[in-house]
Amino acid sequence: MEFLTSNSLRHSQRAPLALKVIALITAFLFACPGLYLVWRNITSDSDPLGLLFSEQTLSPLMRTVNLTVLVTLSAAILGTGLAWLTIRTDLPSRRILKIVLPLPLVFPTFVGAAAFIRTLNPGGLANDLVEKIGIDKTLELHGLFGAWLVLTLFTYPYVYLPIAARLKNLPISLEESARLLGDSSWATFRKVILPQIASSLLAGSLLVFLYTISDFGAVQLMRYDTLTRAIWTTRLSNQPVSFALALILLSFAAIAVIIETLLSRRFRKPDITTQAEIVLTPLNKWKTPAIAASWIIVFLALITPTIALGDWAADGLLREFRGGRPLFIEFEDIIKPTINTAWVSMLTAIIAAAIVLPVSYLVAKYRSSIGNTANAVMTSTFAMPGLLIALSMFFWTLRTSWAAEHLRGTIVILIFAYLVRFSAQALAPARAAVASIPASLEDASQVLGASKVKRFFTVDLPVVTPGLLAGSGLVLMSTMKELPITLLVAPFEFPTLTTKIFQSFEDAFVAEGGLLALILVLLSAVLTWILVIRRSDHLA
Repeated sequence: MEFLTSNSLRHSQRAPLALKVIALITAFLFACPGLYLVWRNITSDSDPLGLLFSEQTLSPLMRTVNLTVLVTLSAAILGTGLAWLTIRTDLPSRRILKIVLPLPLVFPTFVGAAAFIRTLNPGGLANDLVEKIGIDKTLELHGLFGAWLVLTLFTYPYVYLPIAARLKNLPISLEESARLLGDSSWATFRKVILPQIASSLLAGSLLVFLYTISDFGAVQLMRYDTLTRAIWTTRLSNQPVSFALALILLSFAAIAVIIETLLSRRFRKPDITTQAEIVLTPLNKWKTPAIAASWIIVFLALITPTIALGDWAADGLLREFRGGRPLFIEFEDIIKPTINTAWVSMLTAIIAAAIVLPVSYLVAKYRSSIGNTANAVMTSTFAMPGLLIALSMFFWTLRTSWAAEHLRGTIVILIFAYLVRFSAQALAPARAAVASIPASLEDASQVLGASKVKRFFTVDLPVVTPGLLAGSGLVLMSTMKELPITLLVAPFEFPTLTTKIFQSFEDAFVAEGGLLALILVLLSAVLTWILVIRRSDHLA
């Protein structure tokens, strides 16, 4: 008997109707938040075009553009430079730096912002130190500079990780040829290395760009009035303006994705060839400045916020023993948000894995146009800021009678908003896992008379499980740190670590916020190590 083992025959199979229906329903549901925002602007009683070009919307837009461009450029330069130093040069302590440089990912940006604010502003550790050495100057951090500094320090790993992975696998033949022709190290980097890492640089920079335009916590604490902060402050008092700002932000994200897609097509992704040994470029006289610059970044992005959180938590725990006021949180106030954060994140991750699997089958196994459409919709929602998804869900459940009665303020809406925001992170690993299922195994099981259900559980599932776990792990990690969605649509009596931390910092309960933030950072650190740093070689 002749087995159908070729990919062309495999992809010619007709996709099951059930998978198509599930994919269509999923695509429609994921598109609803964005469509609702557009519909609210079109049906608004006020002048939509007038609002879009009014001072109330243009001013936050310009501030958002300024911040986003600055952060994206600085994170791209910083991430690329650090990746090159740690992978392609003889920088001392580079092995330690490879481990610690991605760790700022464990900090939600609003936690990092709070750490810098409380450390540098009046009464903070830095100002106390300045006073002790006799300098009469008050340090403060806020506005554009503060938001730029915090977001750059906590987003550069999105550029560093993919470029570091790419640099580990680049063939050295072209570099050797350039050096033999007399090109300097800088000329070799500019002419040879940069074109080969361009796709990774663009992908990482896009993540930084999307993260920056969607950030709410850091700009809120820094009091820098971007689109997200303006949407938050006008969501109840001036809904037409809030929805006009949301439409601008949604368009801003869409334009960024389109531009990145067009630019990435201009750069050919090089073939990956693993090297037995990487040839290191000697830094010579630049070794000391490179060491100093690298460890200054580690100090600012990792050590400083960790020390700040530890200082606040220790001060709060020891204050009562010193005769001061006790903490305003009980043991239950710590345990309940931690448990809520853990179980809702795990449930979201499990559902995300179940949602992306049918779409992955349609794309990778059947090459279905319905699957490609669903894949495109789900991927595009990842570019949609969490605040916009939350805003859409908040007002839809408020204005729709049956939704207000049955869905408003429920876990169902909260998890749905998380899924729309983060399920795309599980798509790529799931697609790759489905594509790796050997056709020979499927054919053999079919010849042996196994049903489709039995083939799925005995052949397919063991193969795709690692990819599903990797993707759902990223969803889990992201859900744990999400702030605006949880603030707007979570049930009233459902505190999470992010909401409790944010409210503590907003209300100036620094010790309480620091204690809760340490717990969140510890959980994030474990997940980041397992899911990101140990897998960074595969991010190219």
